[in-house]
Amino acid sequence: MIGRSSTGRGEWTGATLDQFVAERGKSINPAKTPDAQFELYSVPSFPNKKPEVVCGKEIGSNKQVVQPRSVLLCKINPRINRTWVVGDFTPHPKIASTEWIVFSCADDIVPEFLCYCLQQNALRDFLAHNASGVGGSLMRVKASTLRGFPFSYPEPQEQLRIVAEIEKQFTRLEAGVAALRRVQANLKRYRAAVLKAACEGKLVPTEAELARQEGRTFETGETLLARILAERRENWQGRGRYKESTNPDSAQLPLLPEGWSWATPDQLSAINETAICAGPFGTIFKAHDFRTEGIPIIFLRHVSPGRYLTRKPGFMDEVKWEELFKPYSVFGGELLITKLGEPPGVCAIYPEGIGPAMVTPDVMKMTPNPAAALPTYLMHYFNSRTARDFMTGVAFGTTRLRLTLPIFREMPIPLPPLPEQTRIVAEVERRLSVVEELEAVVSANLQRATRLRQAILQKAFSGELVAAGVAEGSA
Repeated sequence: MIGRSSTGRGEWTGATLDQFVAERGKSINPAKTPDAQFELYSVPSFPNKKPEVVCGKEIGSNKQVVQPRSVLLCKINPRINRTWVVGDFTPHPKIASTEWIVFSCADDIVPEFLCYCLQQNALRDFLAHNASGVGGSLMRVKASTLRGFPFSYPEPQEQLRIVAEIEKQFTRLEAGVAALRRVQANLKRYRAAVLKAACEGKLVPTEAELARQEGRTFETGETLLARILAERRENWQGRGRYKESTNPDSAQLPLLPEGWSWATPDQLSAINETAICAGPFGTIFKAHDFRTEGIPIIFLRHVSPGRYLTRKPGFMDEVKWEELFKPYSVFGGELLITKLGEPPGVCAIYPEGIGPAMVTPDVMKMTPNPAAALPTYLMHYFNSRTARDFMTGVAFGTTRLRLTLPIFREMPIPLPPLPEQTRIVAEVERRLSVVEELEAVVSANLQRATRLRQAILQKAFSGELVAAGVAEGSA
């Protein structure tokens, strides 16, 4: 029902959104006119805010015919707010995915006014609460969901003034967001540069340089590795005879700083058969073994560069874990390395003191030998561009790159002397702590920008934006 309501700007017409939903548009199968071109408003093209111009033969499903100045609201996963005004970019027929609810604006409704109204959190939350489906991209709303949802609007000239003010404020806000995104990108590049320099011996003075300055000798990486391998051989207690580790082919590798040596994960791991392994899922672990509590299971989502995450935990039965899966577990201080991803090889350290957890087949664990290499040094190396480029180059797969345990065991690792590793880790941690502080500030400001965007819309649709404006400089 349409009525009148009072706001800070006087009387607005009261209505409901379902009154402006267009009747079901004409369905069209573009493939029937294979050489015709269409101006297509698809959900994937929405982030660019520009429709695709596509030949009918390239469109594989039915679409709906839409008219310029119609307003589109996406049905899929309504927590992602997607609204679009149909333009008139080309002379070609305008068609849209059937995943859009189409609004046909009457003469007294400015399409951009309605489009901004549909971007408010109040509507997004309402739709998300009333969506059907199991989650994510499977969640959908229907046009009927909008029945009774209030929508008020002033006369068209006032709508135009409100739209102009929203766009002025949003332009300023988006300029600030773009600057924050540039800072984010620069911090990411700086982080990568720090790790690259650390793994090339360019971040701190090398042990060789300091030894010369101080007139002393030092244990080189090569001597350290030889000593560690001799201890491994002597202390071997695994099944069968000890198998010598293969040295990397240094002829195919870059030159290292003085005092460094090439090594492999196999050479730098602890002396046991499961020091490097992945989980056994898919063989003896079944879906019914999952529990709501028990021993945590480490999936890909739990490993991010330099950080172990606990979001969306999964668990398994503790008795079965004790019986079958303990060798595939971490207890604190082990490295977690992803086998899948773009790129694979993301590394984090499993924290001390939180109890055991078990890795899945998509996550490798490595128990380092701390007498050979500091776990944190290895983590920073695996997360460096140098290691990433190597792992991406040797991984296989078409849709998703995958590392194998044999490849990982023999990948080359630059090994500095232990005192130099300590200095490298300290300097990397110092620099990255500054980066993390700045990233937190940038993230907080981006969240503030999102809240401010909603504040602008709230003022606009309560009739306060044009009357008072948003305080100068608030964006």
